[in-house]
Amino acid sequence: MGTGSSSAALDALLERIDRHSPFLRVIARQRPEIAEAILRDGADAVVRAQCASVDPADAARMLRRQRQAVALTVALADLGGAPLEQVVGWLSDFADHALDSAIKVAIAERTPDADPVGFVALALGKHGSRELNYSSDIDPILIFDPETLPRREREEPIEAAVRIAKRVVELLQARDGDGYVFRVDLRLRPSPEATPLALPYEAALGHYESAALSWERAAFIRARAAAGDVALGQSFLDAIRPFVWRRSLDFGAIAEIRAMSHRIRDHHAQGQRFGLGYDLKRGRGGIREVEFYAQIHQLIHGGRDPGLRAPATLDALAALGAAGVIGADEARELADAYRLYRTIEHRIQMVDDQQTHRLPKQADALDNVAALDGLVDGDALIERLRPHVDRVGTLYDALDGEPAARLPSTAEQLDEALSAAGFADPSTARRRIDQLREGKARALRTPVAQAALEAMLPKLVEAVGHSPDPDRAFARFDDLVGGLPSALNLFRLLEARPALAALLIAVLGHAPTLAQALARRPALLDGLIDATAFDPAPSTEVLAGEFCGVERGDGFEGLLDHVRQLVGERRFALGVQLIEGVGDPIDIGGGYARVAEAALQVIASATVTEFERVHGRVPGAELVVLALGRLGGGALTHASDLDLVYLFTGDIMPESDGPKPLGATTYFNRLASRVSAALSVPTASGPLYEVDTRLRPSGAQGLLAVSVDSFARYQREGAWTWEHMALTRARPIFGSDAARAEVAAIVDDTLRGDRDVEELRSDAVRMRAEMARHKPPAGPFDVKLIPGGLVDAEFTVHLLQLRYHVGLDPRLRTAARALADAGLLDPGFADAHALLTRMLVTLRLVAPDSGEPPVASRALVAKACGHGDWGALTAAYGAARTLIAGEWTRVSAEQVTAA
Repeated sequence: MGTGSSSAALDALLERIDRHSPFLRVIARQRPEIAEAILRDGADAVVRAQCASVDPADAARMLRRQRQAVALTVALADLGGAPLEQVVGWLSDFADHALDSAIKVAIAERTPDADPVGFVALALGKHGSRELNYSSDIDPILIFDPETLPRREREEPIEAAVRIAKRVVELLQARDGDGYVFRVDLRLRPSPEATPLALPYEAALGHYESAALSWERAAFIRARAAAGDVALGQSFLDAIRPFVWRRSLDFGAIAEIRAMSHRIRDHHAQGQRFGLGYDLKRGRGGIREVEFYAQIHQLIHGGRDPGLRAPATLDALAALGAAGVIGADEARELADAYRLYRTIEHRIQMVDDQQTHRLPKQADALDNVAALDGLVDGDALIERLRPHVDRVGTLYDALDGEPAARLPSTAEQLDEALSAAGFADPSTARRRIDQLREGKARALRTPVAQAALEAMLPKLVEAVGHSPDPDRAFARFDDLVGGLPSALNLFRLLEARPALAALLIAVLGHAPTLAQALARRPALLDGLIDATAFDPAPSTEVLAGEFCGVERGDGFEGLLDHVRQLVGERRFALGVQLIEGVGDPIDIGGGYARVAEAALQVIASATVTEFERVHGRVPGAELVVLALGRLGGGALTHASDLDLVYLFTGDIMPESDGPKPLGATTYFNRLASRVSAALSVPTASGPLYEVDTRLRPSGAQGLLAVSVDSFARYQREGAWTWEHMALTRARPIFGSDAARAEVAAIVDDTLRGDRDVEELRSDAVRMRAEMARHKPPAGPFDVKLIPGGLVDAEFTVHLLQLRYHVGLDPRLRTAARALADAGLLDPGFADAHALLTRMLVTLRLVAPDSGEPPVASRALVAKACGHGDWGALTAAYGAARTLIAGEWTRVSAEQVTAA
């Protein structure tokens, strides 16, 4: 029904509504100018024209007549084949206009000269998602700001707000010969039986942050500031976003939404049977179940993936399908069903402008609806709907899964069940289960927690029974539960996601480091629900953008907590990737480094901004952070600290220009200290990184931050050999591009500088011997300090880099390959170093004490390091150490004349 629509097509549609829609027939006959405007300008232009401002003196009548025009125009366009998204968009836009007009009129009538601020209508439901149906009521929540709401003299804000709300409802609901505008339902506000029609901003905020129910979370998926003071409404929605989109999953809330769906089915039992009288909205396989299907998955995954927070059902299904949360076929089938249901729903409502969703109970009435849709009869309509209803109902029913089994209670039966699950010693496992069932642990004392435990135990027992060392895994699970204030959500999560139970047991069984992290913060397990948790860590730039995305304006401390949460989740997920064998430990080490670098960039930037608020900026100067060690080389382990050097550009003489000025040296030393503290001091969300600044000029006795010029001079004139060796892994990771380039050039010039090669060699030999005396290996698998280990590899490469100026790259394996290509190093050296690196990254999780890993974990370690079994790995480990030790002996023994 666009511009230039044919007169014959429009006449045919008018004839159809004349025969089958008494409501539209009256409008079309009374107001022929509407059809003329559609023929001349197109449906979209006619709808837009009805959203023009209204005369406050005649607002109610004008809005009712505008609604008539919209009703007829949208119906003709809908029947003529306009897309559902366009149809519901038109209806929603008009609802916004009508509600906004009513608010402005209600305020102007009481305070004629005041701006219409301080009062907002939040649209919920289909209005909020811009999917309003043809004869829908609207369900706004009205909120006001007592400070800005216009009111009469000596009138309390709450009194003024309630009177405005009542007038808004009256303007929209009052009927006359032109009908009405919208039915308004205000019962979605908190505690409608006890609260005023309009709620004060802070009171509403307090409710949603502390006392709201699970269904209210789901309702706010589709909330939108639709009319009135939209900025006020958007501020409110921004403030409660963490309530709606929780990063920590609440499977109890998901279960409550499913229970609500069952209650709807039970309450509307008459509309469940498909056929005459079927309820398209509430019936099994109907509109509500498509919406709930999307919303349940959004609530599970949307807290971590903002791309899934689409308010509109069709958009949500598309996003869920694209992200792989639901199958692409499921997303398409549900979307097709939804479009058809909503279209037929509109036909039902067009007949008499009734807010109904049921197919008529009488066959002739169903035939009439079918004819309005252009079908032969009601039977054709039923058959058109049937396959979609069956498919949606089946998909939605599958969310419940099979009825959960329970573990037996008697000792004999429980032992049998545990034996069948794979326990070699069922009596030990039974005793642990009995202890859990006794409820002595703080997390298990309530009946709700005990019920959740029973529901989860079968899946847990199955996972534990298949683990390499069930007793150890179960013992660590017992310890985990014993340390929790509440285990309810953990149990519900494991019940809802059985695959996570197996993953949890693998973590507890093989990785004590990850088990400790999980004991501190069980919500880390939530992040593994999303399949992307097993993807390689993205680039530093992408991670930094993710870490910056604080949900609420909680200031600097809020940012620190936010970064700690996300870094903890990222590091935990990387560790689990290693345990699950889905990533090369070398790649995982690179992921650890990118996470750390991104965290440093975000925290340093925020610290600089916070510091500048008090002390201003030093003209022509900025902070630069130089990474050394494993961070400089772009390969960390789960336990790595950060070796950092703080520098600043510019002169040391100027002072900062803030309220509390500081000299440049003092300024940047205090700032550097703040950055280190922000990275290392634990907050409510736990620790982040240990920071080691002992590699700075003059070591622990020197200034924490020095100027770039001082750094350059120190490297030329005062640095020891070991400091230049450390500099081979230096990489600027914070500061402007120009500042980083300046520091990188100093590093490169230093490394390429002339030096006494015999002194270099003897210094390196002496340093390695001292390290061996003062830091002996902690065990046979201390792959870092053991003879022929990573430290020997680093000394070998760094000595050659400084001696020959070849392979000057902070990534040690890249440097080793360049040295090998130049004939200076054994060609197998880089591969030997890669094996030891894989072992280091893996063993930091599996055997953090550097001892031999437990027997049950040895196959995992061997596989992660690229070998078929433990024997093959230990043989390769010995060969790699022999090669590296031989190269270190050879290189460290070369005399000057050999250069």
